[in-house]
Amino acid sequence: MFGVHSNTAPLEWRNNGVDQGFNLELMDRIGQLTGKRIIVRRKSFQQLVADVHNPDSDIDVIAVVSPVNFSRELNQSDPIYSTHAKAYTLQGKALINSWSDLAGKRVAIKKGAFVDVYLSDHLQRFERIDVDLYETGFQQLMDDQVDVVLAENFVARRLLPFYPSVRSSSDALIYGAFNFVSNGKKTVLMQQINDALRQLKLSGEYDKLVNKWFGTGREKVDLTSTQKRMFSLAILVALISAIGMIYTGFISASLRRQKRALKEELEQRRRAEAEISVISTQFQSVLDGIPHGVTIIDKHLKRLWSNDNNIELLVNQQFHYLDGQPFDLKQAINTVLTQQRSQTADMQYQQEFWQLQIHPIASDQVVILLEESTEQHRLRQANEEASRLASLGELSAGIAHEINNPTGLIVHAISLLSAAIKDLTPAATHYQKHNPFWRIAGLAPNDAMAEMGQSCQTVEEAATRISRIVNDLKCYALPNLAQAHLPIALNDVVQVALRLTNNQCKSYQITTNLCPADPLINGDAQQLHQVLINLIQNACHACDPYTGAISITTEVDADQVLLTVSDNGCGMDRATLKRITEPFFTTRRNNGGCGLGLSVSSRIIKQHHAQMQIQSSVDQGTSIRLTFALVQQD
Repeated sequence: MFGVHSNTAPLEWRNNGVDQGFNLELMDRIGQLTGKRIIVRRKSFQQLVADVHNPDSDIDVIAVVSPVNFSRELNQSDPIYSTHAKAYTLQGKALINSWSDLAGKRVAIKKGAFVDVYLSDHLQRFERIDVDLYETGFQQLMDDQVDVVLAENFVARRLLPFYPSVRSSSDALIYGAFNFVSNGKKTVLMQQINDALRQLKLSGEYDKLVNKWFGTGREKVDLTSTQKRMFSLAILVALISAIGMIYTGFISASLRRQKRALKEELEQRRRAEAEISVISTQFQSVLDGIPHGVTIIDKHLKRLWSNDNNIELLVNQQFHYLDGQPFDLKQAINTVLTQQRSQTADMQYQQEFWQLQIHPIASDQVVILLEESTEQHRLRQANEEASRLASLGELSAGIAHEINNPTGLIVHAISLLSAAIKDLTPAATHYQKHNPFWRIAGLAPNDAMAEMGQSCQTVEEAATRISRIVNDLKCYALPNLAQAHLPIALNDVVQVALRLTNNQCKSYQITTNLCPADPLINGDAQQLHQVLINLIQNACHACDPYTGAISITTEVDADQVLLTVSDNGCGMDRATLKRITEPFFTTRRNNGGCGLGLSVSSRIIKQHHAQMQIQSSVDQGTSIRLTFALVQQD
């Protein structure tokens, strides 16, 4: 029993009460090969679906269309013939190039059809209108009740002659295949059908059936209506044929030659169209996959094509040139089209940077390329900052050298003055006895000599401090020439960093608790100075002046040395903690921060095979602990 539910040519139809069609003729041939007589039963689609799930039904096999890659629980034969569904609209409406063009439209879907099955697993962005028949959908399209009908190809070919205002508006959107289907108890029967079907394909009979019903140039239509039209046409053709018989014989040879030439040309065009279609699909996929924005616009600002990436920036008021000038899309397009010259500009949107390119591709069209360049921009800034820091390091080294010379002279002169004051003190005492009213700088000679001695000591201490700071600055500014880490005292690293940041720390309460054992670690003093200076500066930035407290401690724990820098500043939330060591990430961008301090410090800590642990809470402060391996002293 073969269940038939459709009158759609050319798969199954009835002509003068006789069932015909590709599936019927194929099933009849399969019946001959399997030794079974095929009986056709016509029922509704819903009844056939119920029958094929009922093992006791009188229906053994039905032919249905399934979407490509759609699996069924029932027994299913090899694919019989491929088909597809596409969009149909009224004449003059816009073409449907992809599923996105259906967004917001009213789309008619035949309930239970393979289009309905396909859409059950795919997200719909349009308004769905269910219909019982494709004919109903086409009629609703004529009555402006729907905008689009998604119809199976063979059905639409039969309906289009009856709806001249309807046209095909897209390429294939859904691909499907005809299959024979039976219930689970018909496994043996389905195996016999598949064996017969494969035998027909191998023998070439299947190809003959395909050519008969779907051959090139043959359009299968409803035979009943066709016979009526053809009968009237045949009378007219007979009259014309009688009049033009002689003329036809004269030109028949020429027509045959032209027919062969046209057939060859048609075949070539079809192959070319197929190749162009494949290339177009591939090119479209590539363009859609590009993360940068690509848009084609005409001089009237009509968007002809776009991959929809960042296109909204072109009309956003916050999208402007890097120098702050506002961006006018229409003015930019007119300038490019007038001069027929490409335009490239650096743009900014909030905290993001973009590169905009506008190229003329016709007298009234341009292509706009929009690429984000935030990372490249920040890398340029970081490079400039690094160059400035390098220059500052060289300048600091030179200044330190120049300061050391007069500082040395001061220390030498103070030593001389201190010795001279000590030797002149007895002479001043002796002279005062002879001249009791003698004064030195308005002071009694003994007081003046004591004050000068104290001043010399103060000047000597200040000069020594200047010399020490200058030496620390020279070591910090020198390039890192060390090939291997050497044992260094961690307490000395802390002292040098405190001296170099003394000016920044004046407004904060600095507490140090250094391990009296003065532990040694393997490392590069210059790089560790840089790490500790960054930590101290960050602590200062996080605290309020005069109320901020910063603590620096060193301690030994077994075979490890711990360096901890704590503050009572604003602290950090979890989101900030996750990104704190990322290059160029900073919460002080508007205050000149470049986001490289902790990133560089983290890299230096890793190079020293050390660990950095950060604990922070909002409004509670931050504690950063560095853990180094202890160098055992002999």
